[in-house]
Amino acid sequence: MQHLLDAGLLGIIEGLTEFIPVSSTGHLIIGEAFLKRGNEAASVFDVFIQIGAVLAVVWARRGRVLNLATGFFTDAQERAMGLKIMTAFMPAAIMGALFHSQIKEFLFTPLVVAISLIIGGVILLIVERIAPPPHYKKMDSMSFKTALGVGVFQIASLIPGVSRAGASIVGAQFLGMGRRAAAEFSFFLAIPTIFGAAVFDLYQNRHLVSVSDFPVFAVGTLMAFISALIVVNWMIDFVGKYGFMPFGYYRILAGSALLALLYLKVI
Repeated sequence: MQHLLDAGLLGIIEGLTEFIPVSSTGHLIIGEAFLKRGNEAASVFDVFIQIGAVLAVVWARRGRVLNLATGFFTDAQERAMGLKIMTAFMPAAIMGALFHSQIKEFLFTPLVVAISLIIGGVILLIVERIAPPPHYKKMDSMSFKTALGVGVFQIASLIPGVSRAGASIVGAQFLGMGRRAAAEFSFFLAIPTIFGAAVFDLYQNRHLVSVSDFPVFAVGTLMAFISALIVVNWMIDFVGKYGFMPFGYYRILAGSALLALLYLKVI
């Protein structure tokens, strides 16, 4: 029962943090440390439950997702958008596949998360102040060059604590996308990025997972789906009203608090 409760809690953490620029992976690493679950099987669980979060995006944006899927071969605009998403997906996918084991071995620690949270928070605040006026108010109007640039920025999210959403949003804003367009594109970019990472990680570590783990994975994935659905439906309006600065301040406070907990050896 305790394992199921832990899985549910971690699923909620994943869903609440995946699509805001605060690093879901970083928060999961911290959660695992508090729950004393820092083993290889737990890291597979953390990646897998992200599928629940990406399914929330698919459901919340199901109309556009369906248009992208069905219109890829018949509609030039939908085909172009789909190719832009895949273009942005490729840089982090390639780097992640090449350095997967090194990243897991050396970077998945609370200390790396704390430092990344603080640095990322400062960068988010700076970009909010110096970002150029938006050239693209809708994600469909972005160029392939911009999409590739966002993908290059997303490589930084391979470092735990940086945040996939944060890296792609900062990159999009820096390259001339408006806040709403940046957040919306980050949602759609999450679909191949998260699903691909989950499938790759599960395949690489399939020997660590057994049938008995299914209830734990199922509970975590379900809770991630429910909580992520709430965030996806709320995020765009929040960003349009307040921007990304609140997330920057949160990152700095959270990272500083984590450093204090590590210094005091609480975790």
